[in-house]
Amino acid sequence: MPKIRELLAHNKAWAQTQVEQDPEFFERLVQQQKPEYLWIGCSDSRVPANQIVGLAPGEVFVHRNIANQVIQTDFNCLAVIEYAINVLQVRHILVVGHYGCGGVAAAMETNRHGMVDQWLHGIKDIYRVHEGELKTLPYDARFEQMCELNVVEQVRNLSRNHIVQEAWDRGQKVSIHGWIYAVKDGLLKDLGCTITGKDGVEPIYQYGSDEDSDD
Repeated sequence: MPKIRELLAHNKAWAQTQVEQDPEFFERLVQQQKPEYLWIGCSDSRVPANQIVGLAPGEVFVHRNIANQVIQTDFNCLAVIEYAINVLQVRHILVVGHYGCGGVAAAMETNRHGMVDQWLHGIKDIYRVHEGELKTLPYDARFEQMCELNVVEQVRNLSRNHIVQEAWDRGQKVSIHGWIYAVKDGLLKDLGCTITGKDGVEPIYQYGSDEDSDD
C-alpha cells in the first residue's frame, strides 16, 4: 500500500519541519490544550478548520459531521460541546458550513441516499419552511441560500441546548457564530446570526437555571 506509506513519510517530514522552525512546538502542545474556539463544521475534506482561519494545532477544538448539524439527540456532538464549554472554557463556538455542501444538496432532493437521509432530515424541514421564497430562485442561488439557512438554523439549535444555556446562566461568556466558507476562493462569510445569551433564544426554548427551579 504505497499511498499509506507516503502518508507516514509526509508525517515524518512535517514533524521534522515543525521542530526545525520551532524547537519547542511539540513540547507546548503536550503541556496544555487551551483553545478559545470550538469549530462545528462539515466533514467535507476541502474545509480544513485550522488552516482557513490561520490557527495552529491546539488553538481550535474541532467537531465535524455531514452538513455541520447540531442535533439535540447527537450525543457525540453534545459531548464535544460539553467538554469544550465546561472543561476547555471556550469563548466562541463557530458553526461553519460551506457552499456546495453535498449533504445540503442531498437533502434538497427526493432521491434516496441510504442512512444519511435520516441524518439530513432536519435540513428538509428548513427547506419546507422557506420553500416559498426558495422556489422563486434559480437552482444555483437556491442551493447557496439553503447552505446559508442551514448554518443559521444550526446556530439556533445550539443556542437552544441546555449545556450552552447553563453556561450563560452562570455568567460564562460564550458566543455562537454562524459562518459559511466558499471553496472557490477560500473566503469565510459571517452570516450575522451571532447569539451571545438567552435573550437571543425564543422563550419556549429557554431552560430555567437551577436557582429558578421549584424545590
